[in-house]
Amino acid sequence: MENWQESVYSDGTAMFVSDPSPRLGGTVTISLRLYETAPVRHVILRWLRNGLVQMAHARKARVERGLAWYEADMPITERRMQYQFYLVTDEAVWFYTQKGISTCMPDHSCDFVLLTDYVQPAWVKEAVFYQIFPERFCNGDHENDVKPGEYAQDGHPTIHMDWEAAPLAYEQGFCLDFYGGDLQGIQQKIPYLKELGVTALYLNPIFRAPSVHKYDCVDYFHVDPHFGGDEALAELSQALHENGMKLILDISINHTGANHRWFNRDGMFFDKSTGAYNDPDARERDYYFFGPGNTYHAWFGNQNLPTLNYTSQALRDVVYQAQDSVLRKWLKPPYSIDGWRFDVADTFARNDDIQLAHEVWPGIRKAIREENPQAYILAEDWGDCEQYMQGDEWDSPMSYFTCGRPIRQFFGQDDHFLEHDPVLRGLPYKMTAAELKERVVQHLAKLPWAMWENQFNLFDSHDISRLHNDPAISPMAWRGAVYFQFILTGAASIYYGDEAAVDGTLGTNEGCRYPMPWGRDFTGGEQYKVCHTMAHLKHDHPALSRGGMKFLCVQGYTAAIARFTADDAFVAVINSDSKDSCIRLPLGAIGAAGLKEADVMGEKLSWRPLDENSVELAVPAGANYFIQCLMK
Repeated sequence: MENWQESVYSDGTAMFVSDPSPRLGGTVTISLRLYETAPVRHVILRWLRNGLVQMAHARKARVERGLAWYEADMPITERRMQYQFYLVTDEAVWFYTQKGISTCMPDHSCDFVLLTDYVQPAWVKEAVFYQIFPERFCNGDHENDVKPGEYAQDGHPTIHMDWEAAPLAYEQGFCLDFYGGDLQGIQQKIPYLKELGVTALYLNPIFRAPSVHKYDCVDYFHVDPHFGGDEALAELSQALHENGMKLILDISINHTGANHRWFNRDGMFFDKSTGAYNDPDARERDYYFFGPGNTYHAWFGNQNLPTLNYTSQALRDVVYQAQDSVLRKWLKPPYSIDGWRFDVADTFARNDDIQLAHEVWPGIRKAIREENPQAYILAEDWGDCEQYMQGDEWDSPMSYFTCGRPIRQFFGQDDHFLEHDPVLRGLPYKMTAAELKERVVQHLAKLPWAMWENQFNLFDSHDISRLHNDPAISPMAWRGAVYFQFILTGAASIYYGDEAAVDGTLGTNEGCRYPMPWGRDFTGGEQYKVCHTMAHLKHDHPALSRGGMKFLCVQGYTAAIARFTADDAFVAVINSDSKDSCIRLPLGAIGAAGLKEADVMGEKLSWRPLDENSVELAVPAGANYFIQCLMK
């Protein structure tokens, strides 16, 4: 008998939920589908009402493309509605949650979840982001460049770099080696970004700060004049919106720079008699954690980054609560940004016995959404952060945990959290496809589906060496990583210059922050073609933005992942096997009948039908594919 369990599927999209954003007091129709020939006698929807189990026997609604659809109605009585499915055969009861199907009765940690009071930033799931490190992208106005020796930090003077030169090692440049990139340069490149297929920009910090990275902010209320100042941001935002593109900005409200006007340790930019460090009676003294002898708590022990203290109501007011607060200012006209990316959000408002994160984040969310109900709240967290992802705090983390870290390890790198310890790194074990699936599902299965669609999928950024700069990563493996980030639910993010195969080195932040190589023609290169193709596919096919997601096969070192709607489907084959293999794809489970003759990049495919619901695909060693399906 066929493996009918492989066909069982439901999710939180409109294909399976009559109203994915229901109102309290209403009723939604929940659907599940499986092979028409499956030996299932009953499908039961199970949920909780006031803590008590409720069950509804689903009705068989229709049969389409060999799949039987079952429906049941669920009243929306609580703000958070969780549900599972029971499937009854002659031999057993099977239980189905977001984690999968099993005869072992599940707990509630991986239930399907509907949220009644969550407003999803609907544009995110369709977005192709382009992350820009502004100082290294494009110099649009040489008049605002940082001059050699213009100022010094910790005794180190500023350096002006030639655009074609490699960034200096930290021990040489101390994050003061400037190339002159600015907001004017970004605005000038909007036509390039549109042609690439970008629909949203994520900019690393642009507020006034002495370093090239600007996470050591000295004034949250003004754009750095070397980036063009406040006016340049207003003009960039207007130009992006006129071109149908979104804009989110990066900020660290976990800490400031030691020379921030609130702290002002060295009097670098402000009168040294002012600020919390120099004046014990300063209003801002309570914004920080001070100890005996004017010592202070600093992020990660870095004395240039004093930590902010959210026991202070005045600090909360100036950062997010007051109408003229930092976060609100940039959401309002004339800047009208479309969201915030929060640096080190995993450590924010957490300091040993003072744990305020889950008190402060909902307040931040409320303030942001009051200004823009569709604003995106993106948070830096490299690990499992499901506690923040239940609808009242973040919309998404930087998806290192479900995208960047596992795909890098799958293609042979050490996991980023293991490579820093000599005992943990460099072991010969090779990650399997089953483990790749587990890395993805173990996190997403604990989240409401709306959060799946918010995911910010990336593998390169300003904080990790570029994958293509690793000589151990083949061009085809890099292509597989791109396919992986585009097949996952949510947005995809291209780190500036990846499409240009920008130079870089391994092991340091400086190595992944090389200037954009505008001096050479890279648009005919392989990496540009891959990024361009995938970005435009995401625009053109709702299956890649609003469709379901299902692992079709995990075999050895090959995984096949599908995205699909009722009328369209794609399969990404992610493969790190050093040997040729063949895999079985149960395409009938997604309503498909076969595959096109070549994948989206023109790679020829060799496949044959096995039965009514499956095909066999030959996968040569190291091959990766992104394939459009033929529908039944």
